[in-house]
Amino acid sequence: MKAYIIKNATIVNEGKQEIADVYIKNQRIEKIGTQLSNRGAIEIDAEGKYLFPGFIDDQVHFREPGLTHKAEIYTEAKAAVAGGITSFMEMPNTVPNTLTQELLADKYAIGAKKSLANYSFFMGASNDNLEEVLKTDIKNVCGIKVFMGSSTGNMLVDNEKTLEGIFKNSPTLIATHCEDEATVQKNLKLFKEEYGDHLIPEMHPLIRNEEACYLSSSFAVDLAKKHGSRLHILHISTGKETFLFDHITPLKDKKITAEACIHHLWFAAEDYVTKGNWIKWNPAVKFSSDREQILKAVLDNHIDVIATDHAPHTIEEKMQPYAQAPSGGPLVQHAFNALFELYHEGKISLEKIAEKTAHNLAICFQIKERGFVREGYFADLALVDLNASYEVSRENVLSKCGWSPFEGQTFNSKITHTFVSGHLAYADGAFDESILGERLSFNR
Repeated sequence: MKAYIIKNATIVNEGKQEIADVYIKNQRIEKIGTQLSNRGAIEIDAEGKYLFPGFIDDQVHFREPGLTHKAEIYTEAKAAVAGGITSFMEMPNTVPNTLTQELLADKYAIGAKKSLANYSFFMGASNDNLEEVLKTDIKNVCGIKVFMGSSTGNMLVDNEKTLEGIFKNSPTLIATHCEDEATVQKNLKLFKEEYGDHLIPEMHPLIRNEEACYLSSSFAVDLAKKHGSRLHILHISTGKETFLFDHITPLKDKKITAEACIHHLWFAAEDYVTKGNWIKWNPAVKFSSDREQILKAVLDNHIDVIATDHAPHTIEEKMQPYAQAPSGGPLVQHAFNALFELYHEGKISLEKIAEKTAHNLAICFQIKERGFVREGYFADLALVDLNASYEVSRENVLSKCGWSPFEGQTFNSKITHTFVSGHLAYADGAFDESILGERLSFNR
């Protein structure tokens, strides 16, 4: 593996910024300092650019196996790396659902052969696979995923006895999708009675409303408190839910944590008029007041991490009428850019971005030797030019689905280089796929 020296970068790490050189050798950060000698390494001039720990995305849907007409690990991992995401954790609602240890092992085998980024895969829970869940190797698997809301196949866990068993006995972190299915179906029935087949995207946050989210999230929190579980609630979409969480420090002592997603920090209900199904997600993008409260909760540490919930569908699927169009969209390529745009708007600091996209992920999931710019740690790094703009178009979207909810958006920043486990996987628009990413491991 080649050695590199990144010269004169402004390193954003652990609450501060400093200008320094970073020497990368044998996958790791060997030295951080000033005026480091070349040592036979390839030199990268980073003056005026910002060096971040690589974004660790704890929630993606890369659609493999079984749904590869939408996306696949190969294409989506490349899009992630182009966006400065160096590690991802992928969800189990593929086809077949990842509900056995054998199926989980199959996904890891695909990742080892195809992923340019570092990877981990969640073990899925259903109403009847608790025995399989309890076999999960906690040192080599990121966590258990529980859909407490609708999903594909057999993945809706709505049996209270099963939920009690999972929360009481899970050997590791439980990540939950929280929407109360009964409330969603009740709301959908009411809208169909009034509007028939003429449902439109603007109704999405009213059908999958605050009540559905809060009922389920608060139930999960109550279960976790009852059993002392390690709970991580994904994609908080309402302001009300943010008050379910504490902002205690240090984070490593926090048993119940929460995630905000890029689309809930960027879009709001007003955007359905122009964006329509392109911003249809579950949980729904809600109202501007929710968006503001979610950002506030990120800043004051009630919400601990930021992720994407990258979940591609084809253009043809998303162009169907609202009721038939699936929920989800591609985000990994532009997530960092969106956060840097919020920085340019004065809404979040660079230090907070590093904390919520890397440091806190490493702490929450107990990821081994990643998530920080530290000597001895794996060199998972993103070099960013905060003064280089470009417009998102279908021509420059890298996800297999070929579209983005950010089409037409001009971002005022650009990821120029991405290192994955010490390998320069992406530089100035070009990929080097000669070395692939690695499986994440966990200090548990």
